[in-house]
Amino acid sequence: MAFLVATTLFLFGQLLLCFSQQVRGVNYTFMREAVEAPVMAYYDYIIIGGGTAGCPLAATLSERYRVLLLERGGSPYDDARVLNMTHFADVLADTSGASPSQRFVSEDGVINARPRVLGGGSCINAGFFTRAGPGYVRALGWDPKEVVSAYQWVEDVVAFQPELGPWQAALRRGLLEIGVVPDNGFTYDHILGTKVGGSIFDAQGRRHTAADLLRYSRPDGIDVFLRARVARIVFSRKGTKPVARGVLYHDARGGSHMAYLNHGARNEIILSAGALGSPQLLMLSGVGPADHLEEFGISLVLDHPGVGQGMSDNPMNAIYVPSPSPVELSLIQVVGITRFGSYIEGASGSDWNSRTSGAAAAQVRSFGMFSPQTGQLATVPPKQRTPEAIARAVEAMRQVPDAALRGGFILEKVLGPQSTGRLALRNLDPDDNPTVSFNYFSHPDDLRRCAAGIATIERVIRSRAFSRFAYPNFAFPATINVTAEFPANLMRMRGGSDPRALEQFCRDTVMTIWHYHGGCQVGRVVDRDYRVLGIEALRVIDGSTFNASPGTNPQATVMMLGRYMGVKIQKERMIAEGSGIEP
Repeated sequence: MAFLVATTLFLFGQLLLCFSQQVRGVNYTFMREAVEAPVMAYYDYIIIGGGTAGCPLAATLSERYRVLLLERGGSPYDDARVLNMTHFADVLADTSGASPSQRFVSEDGVINARPRVLGGGSCINAGFFTRAGPGYVRALGWDPKEVVSAYQWVEDVVAFQPELGPWQAALRRGLLEIGVVPDNGFTYDHILGTKVGGSIFDAQGRRHTAADLLRYSRPDGIDVFLRARVARIVFSRKGTKPVARGVLYHDARGGSHMAYLNHGARNEIILSAGALGSPQLLMLSGVGPADHLEEFGISLVLDHPGVGQGMSDNPMNAIYVPSPSPVELSLIQVVGITRFGSYIEGASGSDWNSRTSGAAAAQVRSFGMFSPQTGQLATVPPKQRTPEAIARAVEAMRQVPDAALRGGFILEKVLGPQSTGRLALRNLDPDDNPTVSFNYFSHPDDLRRCAAGIATIERVIRSRAFSRFAYPNFAFPATINVTAEFPANLMRMRGGSDPRALEQFCRDTVMTIWHYHGGCQVGRVVDRDYRVLGIEALRVIDGSTFNASPGTNPQATVMMLGRYMGVKIQKERMIAEGSGIEP
């Protein structure tokens, strides 16, 4: 009897422990604050950026080697907002210095965000999970079998099949009704037609991020330091060729730390700081356009004109569809992949953060991922999206009746895109945002695809399948027209479906969906193995290497790339060291 009681108590205790750990989040034994880091240390691999690519890359390399992973932000497991779908907008709206999201505004005037947290963009995005298409894989010369294996490695931990609510199901049927076919059901694959994609939110609305992939790590093979702000990469020379040797970084108290590579020809530093961070850190370390670095008094290591070039952000435009019927709260779950190069998706529901009523609820009313609080304000052209305009939009949301906030957004985003801009230093502070321009719609094909996408959205709204969630003829109830500042785009474009009117609508209402990339592109800054051209022992492995965004959402492919390259580096190193081959 005593044994049974003791056993029961033990099992109950274990259950409580597991529940407690789940509530608190993961507490990796190898994860610490950078203030606890040694002043000097040596590793086989030093990875700068614990983001969507850096986490799976570090976990994989730690299987056989000593790895240091430096993350400038904190842990996602310490911030309940990051892990809860209903607080998605809260994170993007938080502009404090400790926020997991760091806001920036491109030179185009579009408000955007970059991650500042372990797990990177997978901690602050809308959660859609889908693979790149076969053509994308072939173009980069990736091994298709290894790519599938790497995707599955990621999916086993972070990807889930969403259960569609009525609004998302109606969007799916509407897309099929208007001819975005075939019906591909649920799949992670990128296929023409309409599909239900994966999500990194589970059935309980809990977010699973790239940081979760660190569970694959060998604990004795990895150190993860948080709030570790890298100042620059340190180089030596082999003849005239630069060789990456170490990294200077600072902790939250301003203390300086040096991490060096162990002796060995195949040890490397790998930049995984993202499309803004990686080109920025290369420049701050003396690798970039010589004339630009000279402006800031940076000692030149290598004149590399391609660093910071080829910046792109997939433009997004959205239509708000007020609904006569209640709608569920949802982020992106369904996508229509059209033949003309536009992707149609949707998100529904409002009052994401409200769990109260009355005045308290009014303080937090939002449109989720399309909230003006997050910077997604498309009712004025990009250059007019000032803090004052955002404040007016937020105030307007407090004034409108509840019926105005019942509905959803149907959006289109452009394949590629083909429009490009550039990134440049603003100052010498690695924590500050660089300047960046994306030149949205400067290429005519992007504009043509957007106009076709908006026309497709109109057809979806008019479809029989979607009729439950749209007022007839787009008639907007009079009760909603209480303010001219209502912060959502409605179907009120002058000229109807005139292509020129649609194109102007695209220019005036462009927003981001946080898929920016480029700055360290393959063929321009790195080779096909992601080694920085002209420098030894330095690679860049993240979305800054992309020439186009993969699939309809890049996060699955960025995580896959971290795993894929980690496996490839290990295999090639083992073969070379086994045969005595020098790199």
